[in-house]
Amino acid sequence: MEAYKQEFVDFMLDSQVLRFGDFTLKSGRKSPFFMNAGLYITGTQLMKLGEFYARAIHTTYGDDFDVLFGPAYKGIPISVATTIAYSRLYGKEIRYCSNRKEAKDHGDAGILLGSPIKDGDRVVVIEDVTTSGKSMEETIPIVKAQGDVKIIGLMVSLDRCERGKGEKSALAEIKDLYGFETNAIVSMNEIIGYLVKKGVIDAELKARIDAYYEQYGARA
Repeated sequence: MEAYKQEFVDFMLDSQVLRFGDFTLKSGRKSPFFMNAGLYITGTQLMKLGEFYARAIHTTYGDDFDVLFGPAYKGIPISVATTIAYSRLYGKEIRYCSNRKEAKDHGDAGILLGSPIKDGDRVVVIEDVTTSGKSMEETIPIVKAQGDVKIIGLMVSLDRCERGKGEKSALAEIKDLYGFETNAIVSMNEIIGYLVKKGVIDAELKARIDAYYEQYGARA
């Protein structure tokens, strides 16, 4: 696993964004781990988070894109932080855009905030984590409605490596459905391997994680 991924895992633990225990997910699944990007709350944390996303996007998609689109709500600060980091790290000015949950009918009117999206724009969608792919069902039509744009790919912070609506992972299902690349800064499989070696995940916790993936793990 690349050094920046190891640094990101340590960062998630230090920020208490990644936790191990007993959690009930929105899907109703009982999970031994949980990731909550809403706990990145300080300036330093958001600065570092943007840098990790920028490094992952640059490594995966390169520089040939124009807009980072972060779906409301958690995608808004992530897209802003990453846009700033991308400019500082790679000297490329990209624009950020997000959506509102309800369209605004006065002043800065419309469904979008940040930069408009126009014909010819190449867009990378950026999110915290995708479990079921439901958020993309709302996001992709909004982006596509803005004009003749091309979605280059999706970047999330964590691939949970569990089934979405079918047997494949949510990221794999999104790729199949929409035809663009889907990637994560780090996968749960990479995290588990790294933290077992560090001794953070002991035998009892590893057994619980294995049991969870036996039941919910993605088949592809």
